[in-house]
Amino acid sequence: MGRLKEGGGECGGQARWIMGGVTEARRSGRVRSLPGPGNLDERGQASPSVPGACSLSPRQHAAPRIRRPREAERASSPHSPAMSGCELPRGLCPDMCPASERVRRERERRLHRLEVEPGSRGSAPRADPRRAVKEYCRPAAGKPRPPPGLLRPPPVLLATVHYLAVEVAGRADASCAEVVGFVADRLRAVRLDLSLQGVGDAEAAAVLEAALATLLAVVARLRPEEAREAADPVLLQTQVQEGFGSLRRCYARGDAPHPRQATFQGLFLLYNLGSVEALQEVLQLPATLRACRPLQTALAVDAAFREGNHARLFRLLRTLPYLQSCAVQGHIGYCRRKALARLSRALSTPKGQTLPLDFIVHLLALDGLHEAEDLCRAHGLTLDKDRVVFLRGRYSEEGLPPPGTCHTLVGSKLQGCTLEEVVMAEEDRDMQRSGPPA
Repeated sequence: MGRLKEGGGECGGQARWIMGGVTEARRSGRVRSLPGPGNLDERGQASPSVPGACSLSPRQHAAPRIRRPREAERASSPHSPAMSGCELPRGLCPDMCPASERVRRERERRLHRLEVEPGSRGSAPRADPRRAVKEYCRPAAGKPRPPPGLLRPPPVLLATVHYLAVEVAGRADASCAEVVGFVADRLRAVRLDLSLQGVGDAEAAAVLEAALATLLAVVARLRPEEAREAADPVLLQTQVQEGFGSLRRCYARGDAPHPRQATFQGLFLLYNLGSVEALQEVLQLPATLRACRPLQTALAVDAAFREGNHARLFRLLRTLPYLQSCAVQGHIGYCRRKALARLSRALSTPKGQTLPLDFIVHLLALDGLHEAEDLCRAHGLTLDKDRVVFLRGRYSEEGLPPPGTCHTLVGSKLQGCTLEEVVMAEEDRDMQRSGPPA
């Protein structure tokens, strides 16, 4: 049984060369071409028959198609005060939840337990004005617009997002699934309120950025086994994509600078890692914006993903800040599976070659030996004490890849700052300078 060591020597160099994504096409001088618009299928995804087209992670297969805002859509956007000659009202509600809605939901016994006044959780719970948040209600066709008194102005909407991020997201007396379901619904209502009133682009962008950052952070904390309890994962993903769509349309209107635009355009690319449409959208941004460090880093991560350069990919993922790590978390399990498959194809022999599990832990940024063992067993690989054995024909892929805990790549990066700082833009000011990733 052959043994490959992780440090030095021809064997160690072989393993790193394999993970570097060096393909036969490169060695023969052929360059992999990026699929263009003509190589997209009806869903806007890369056709599998196109040479050089990278395979998509499960998030891309389930994601709604990314749409570029057209000029007509920009002109008729509800955030724009001028809309076919009519001026939209501005919200006047001073509370996170209008008083009439609090009374109605209290009467109908539809208060969430996170909104109930302490000490009143009995047969007749009362709404706490400091905790109740307006719930999402789908607008009905033909129904008149709500009056300004039921719409929250941008400062109240921003305070609502701040409350959800600081006071609700970290609640220890509620399950993560319950928190995610509550926060996602209330943030959806925030975006609806914003779309029903005349708001300037700067004010709208500030609210949408904070709401999207909060949603990314709370969804990243949701364990896979808890997902069905809170909401359909596809529904949560759709809400995130809608948040990106609203924010990017806001950016596309007018020439006013947005301080966090580079960060959120990079988050858009990381969340849609491997999407040809997302990459095309980012590459059409102004050169000065693309030169900012958040976008340069996101482009480097996307390039490593497309090239199959898993060694560089996981090195870059280790350096991402917390919010960027939350955006890319949904792709990590898929990337680890593809990295392990590449190792298996390169190292599997009839007698079997081995690699230390410590090397797998470091290479794939796993959270310990136990997670490396679970990953190898899930793909049919044999373990020999503290080493993984690559036997020809043993590697298999069944179902979704193990998601893992992602503490190293995501959870640990929140240390030293709070979610409030992440949401309210106090942690990424030093990232706006230009320059490529280190």
